[in-house]
Amino acid sequence: MTTAPGPTVLDAASLLCEVADELVVKTVRDTHTAWVDRVHGLGRRATGATGASIPERVHRGIAGAVYAGLGGGLRLASTGLDRAAATGVGPRLEDSREGRFVSSAVNGLIGDRLLRERPQMAIPMALRLDGRDVAPEPASLAAAYPGATGRLVVFLHGLCENESYWWRRRETAGPTYPEALAERGWTPLLLRANTGLSLRENGAALTGLLQQVVEHWPVPVTRIALVGHSLGGLVMRAAGAVAAQVEEPWTAKVSDVVTLGAPHLGAPIAWGIGHGSRGLGLLPETAAFGRLLDWRSQGVHDLVAGLAEDVPPLPHARYRLVSATLTASERHPVGNVVGDLLVRPRSAYGRDRRGRTLFPGAEVLHVGRTDHFGLLNHPDVHAALERWLA
Repeated sequence: MTTAPGPTVLDAASLLCEVADELVVKTVRDTHTAWVDRVHGLGRRATGATGASIPERVHRGIAGAVYAGLGGGLRLASTGLDRAAATGVGPRLEDSREGRFVSSAVNGLIGDRLLRERPQMAIPMALRLDGRDVAPEPASLAAAYPGATGRLVVFLHGLCENESYWWRRRETAGPTYPEALAERGWTPLLLRANTGLSLRENGAALTGLLQQVVEHWPVPVTRIALVGHSLGGLVMRAAGAVAAQVEEPWTAKVSDVVTLGAPHLGAPIAWGIGHGSRGLGLLPETAAFGRLLDWRSQGVHDLVAGLAEDVPPLPHARYRLVSATLTASERHPVGNVVGDLLVRPRSAYGRDRRGRTLFPGAEVLHVGRTDHFGLLNHPDVHAALERWLA
């Protein structure tokens, strides 16, 4: 098992200063300036004045100095924290559950930007066990999985999540999906990904990782099942498309693909964010707030459209598609519109309004009276997994 140095709390504090400058200070400054232009413009038209008045110039000068001072202070603090973090001082984000939660959430929101500008904070696609990465090498895999079997069930989380989400509500709901399947002879493999990257990038990373795992697994791999929650289900589909170009790919051993609330045809909330940012950009007074929404990662952008038929299902695998609604019935008007608050049933099943489907012959399961995250440890899904992966 490997333990990478990883980012520190100082790295996170430096990023916070940068975000405060880019989003908070500049948003307030630009909105303030737009309203000043609007108010004083109306005043000039009413009085026939051709230039800025002395009060207007004083106002702009004071406001500009204040915003410049705030922004400069935050940039200076960010630079200082970066230098301190480079020395290796400070606690590591990976050393605590809370730190790993923050890291995964930030990667989901701006992970593509982190990879370009702060690579030490970007999460790599990795096999995880007990809060640590496991190298896909023979010795590391044998040490981490002493009871390895030839049947692998791979779990991949959704946007802004990490592998610990599969343990959600364990104290009250009982054994998790990985634990239950381990009792039935499967070896669960939990992955963690930078969900802010594009589906194609994550698909390529997942294929590379699983190809190494299969080649170096302690015993011959006979069967693989894929279980993806939300965005994780889309990444698994993208990985299957990439693996088709590999000689003797790992996907040849995939027998089952299970997606839990995966937005195969897109998620309404992501669609709404995209349209909201464009709408806010129409007026100078709200344009800065539109830029706030545009800070979202490519991973969030990809949720708008999902993955269409250009990424076909694996021809030899059985697909099981799970949806959830807040209402008991998926046909209820409210349940049909809001779904599980993030994904509608039609998108989770890959069926468009004309009745066309991305997954001919797939088995579907609806879980009522729960939300998107309720699918992570639900008794109905437990029972279905045990039946599907018997």
